[in-house]
Amino acid sequence: MVTEKHVRSRLATPKPASMAKNEGTEDNDIFKIHKWSGVAAWSWDISVDNCAICRNHIMDLCIECQAKLNENDGNDKDKKMDKDSCTIAWGVCNHAFHLHCISRWIKARQVCPLDNTPWEFQKAAN
Repeated sequence: MVTEKHVRSRLATPKPASMAKNEGTEDNDIFKIHKWSGVAAWSWDISVDNCAICRNHIMDLCIECQAKLNENDGNDKDKKMDKDSCTIAWGVCNHAFHLHCISRWIKARQVCPLDNTPWEFQKAAN
C-alpha cells in the first residue's frame, strides 16, 4: 500500500537522468500525462455577477433583449439579437449593469441602484 507521505516524497524528489529515460529501470511513476488540452473561458472582472436591475447574469442577455429575441423567434435575421448586441455599462462607482437596464433606470432615478450615489457612466462595452 502506498501512503500519502510516500507519494509526496516520490513526486517531490527529482529522478536521476537514467530513471527519467527509463533505461533499464522499472517504471515507478504514479501516473503519466500523455496529453493535456487546456480549456478556458473569459468573463468580465467584476465583483457582481448579476445585473441588479433585471437579475440576469451580466454575461447573458438583459430582459429587453430576451423579449426581442422571443418576439423574432429567429425569423428576422436583421433584428436577430445576440450577446454582442447587449452591452454592459459601468458607473464610476464600479457597479456594472446591462446598458438597456441602467438606461431605463436612469429615466426614473439618476442614482446607482446599488449604492444610491449619483450615476455617472464610466464606460460601456460588450
